[in-house]
Amino acid sequence: MTPKLPAPPREFDGTRRIAPREKSTLIFYHQILWCFIPFIGIFERFRGILHEGEIDKRVQFLIEGLFAIRKAKFQGYPAVRPELDLVEQEYQLTHELSLDDEIGPEIALDIFKPDPNFLENENRYEELKKNILGEESSDDEDGSDAGTDDEDEDDEKSEEEQEDEMEINDETETNLVNLRRTIYLTIMSSVDFEEAGHKLLKIKLDPGQEMELCIMLLECCSQERTYLRYYGLLGQRFCMINKIHQENFEKCFVQQYSMIHRLETNKLRNVAKFFAHLLGTDALPWHVLAYIRVTEEDTTSSSRIFIKILFQEMSEHLGIRLLNERLTNPTMQESFEAIFPKDNPKNTRFSINFFTSIGLGGLTENLREYLKNMPRLIMQQQKAVSGSDSGSESDSGSSGSAESEDSTSESESEASSSDNSESERGNKRWKRQRRD
Repeated sequence: MTPKLPAPPREFDGTRRIAPREKSTLIFYHQILWCFIPFIGIFERFRGILHEGEIDKRVQFLIEGLFAIRKAKFQGYPAVRPELDLVEQEYQLTHELSLDDEIGPEIALDIFKPDPNFLENENRYEELKKNILGEESSDDEDGSDAGTDDEDEDDEKSEEEQEDEMEINDETETNLVNLRRTIYLTIMSSVDFEEAGHKLLKIKLDPGQEMELCIMLLECCSQERTYLRYYGLLGQRFCMINKIHQENFEKCFVQQYSMIHRLETNKLRNVAKFFAHLLGTDALPWHVLAYIRVTEEDTTSSSRIFIKILFQEMSEHLGIRLLNERLTNPTMQESFEAIFPKDNPKNTRFSINFFTSIGLGGLTENLREYLKNMPRLIMQQQKAVSGSDSGSESDSGSSGSAESEDSTSESESEASSSDNSESERGNKRWKRQRRD
């Protein structure tokens, strides 16, 4: 049964010009017709489903009930509920607009202008509100004020009672377990990182529980089969929003690197790519790399894999040229001394060989030059040390110069006298031999 429409406007021939009001009426009927077409099509489809008979009995009863409601002209289902129909029919105003009329945009309403008679207008508004709503609103306000006073007194009493009572701490960490479960379900059920971040920020965290959010995010990322950029973007969003999360991720980086030998290869790869994303987007400060020391004694097989994946991912994010510029920044050299050590030729060679083997030999150009010039630097250091030693000796010897000169003069006189005596003895022996 199709709904009945009101009678259309009177007929007209094609030569007569249509009046503006008749044109708007035709447009109105056209819109009504287009609104009823989908409605009729839906019920025709329901009728076809009933004729096919390939549905469950329950669905069949529901469709038949829907047709019965339609046949009764939707009695019991008003378009506007009586409790919502607040304005009486005589007070309802219908504003009719035509597409041909020129309407003033009233641009001045978009500009804020202070009201010089603000208090007077507010008093007028209150009087008008009392006339329309009656005195019940004022009574409600007075009652609410009295209620708030009573509630304040009750709150003060309850606080005093709570202070007198003994505090009980829950050592089972039930609340912490529930918090972790909530964070996990929120992360796993969100469509994208923006929705997840919006939901996680609504979770009420007690002071000190922000670390749990970072730990659960990193744990969810490590449990995936392959790394998902979703976790990196979510971690980046938290680091940008609050500095507390940034500091917590720094602590997580230190903890994960110290326990990296306990992780499986898949988890290790996901964690390394996660932190590489944070470093590549500057969500995490680069001074956290100071905890990494690339030497043969300070690294294990797991930590070398972690460093390899970390730097390879950062090179993909930034490019080898920009990464090299970051690592050679003079203001950050203290943080990178452990990655490119210069304290021992053995450690320097190990660092060069390590980065060359993972395909990032371009990062070690400065280190290669340092290793090449290391013998010359060692010689200069030795000369400086020897020069300082000789200077100290000259300072200590200047105090006893007089004594040394006296001793040398005495020794020279004794040596000259001994030489003269020996020459005289030689002359006497030569004369004796000549006589014989």
